Amino acid sequence: MTAETQKWAGRTREYDLVKEFVIALLVVSVLTVALAALFSSPDEKQITISTWSRHAPNDFVLTAATELDGTSGTATYGAPYTHTADAAQKIGPVSLQHIAGVTHPVDTVTDFVITPLTGVPADSALTTALGQWQGAGTSQRQRWASSYDDALAKVTDNDPAKVPPGDYGPVPVMLNRLLTMAQSGGLDGALLAQKQFFATDYTKPLLFIADGSYLEDRARAQHLGGDQWGMMNETGNYPGQAWLWLYTFWYQVKPFSTSPNADALVWGLMALLSLALVLVPFIPGVRSIPRWVPVHRLIWRDYYRGMRPPDGYLSASDVARPVQVSRRPIGGQVHDDDAGADAGRDREHDDGEAAGASGYGGRSV
Repeated sequence: MTAETQKWAGRTREYDLVKEFVIALLVVSVLTVALAALFSSPDEKQITISTWSRHAPNDFVLTAATELDGTSGTATYGAPYTHTADAAQKIGPVSLQHIAGVTHPVDTVTDFVITPLTGVPADSALTTALGQWQGAGTSQRQRWASSYDDALAKVTDNDPAKVPPGDYGPVPVMLNRLLTMAQSGGLDGALLAQKQFFATDYTKPLLFIADGSYLEDRARAQHLGGDQWGMMNETGNYPGQAWLWLYTFWYQVKPFSTSPNADALVWGLMALLSLALVLVPFIPGVRSIPRWVPVHRLIWRDYYRGMRPPDGYLSASDVARPVQVSRRPIGGQVHDDDAGADAGRDREHDDGEAAGASGYGGRSV
């Protein structure tokens, strides 16, 4: 009978595995609930165009007016959405936005207003308004949209009902029907269905929502504004932006917080930091930090404690032990049993690098 198959003859005690599992499950559950109550972030529901238009209808109409006259954030953003030449951010003389060009073209007038409205059935007033808009010249359309946008921005609470009469053409009717469509949820689907079979590209709905003030107001209420230090873990079932903390951190400090090229500058800085992380094994000094600060030896101390020293090196505990030397006569001469130690010391300098890397002293025996 081998040692592996020999029956245990020592003391034994009963061990209730089920009891231990139940206790561990209860303890972990209580801790999970308690810590979630103390440190969890709010799980906000998804903001859609439908929720925006129902909770802030005046803001929706005002934003739609800016989309129609081409003054919204999206309409003037530049690449990759529009061809606005002077909107691109730069790093020095290099315009990163212009390098790739307009890869995701967005025409705010057509994509956000006209195309969705053409899908509304059985509305004669809307059909007449769209015909009047499409039959007018570009300059006439711009005058109508700009006049209504200016008038809407001046009235109390941006309420369309308070806009004084003016030469607005079909714009009031078009935006009123667009509001109705948005509140019913139809505009969300119309924007997702443009030029794609699968409704997986949320770029246009998100850009439309971001052009208004509703999304920013909700964000600032949770301390998530650009000049605030808040952080939300997640929204819905998708990974949140906690992993982006380093990226968003730079927007809070100068010169990024005051630069009109903040996006490009932060992108460039993060690219350099990412490259430095990849090149850590090749950077002199930085790659030696684990040897200078051997935290890994503390974490895996059980492994290093039981690790056998390589042949020719003393372990850490042996280094502090005094070397005993005996002297014995051989052929009328006295020899040291530790005579080989001198030769080992001569090799100490050459072997020091390997000894330091292995975690053992550099003395040879």
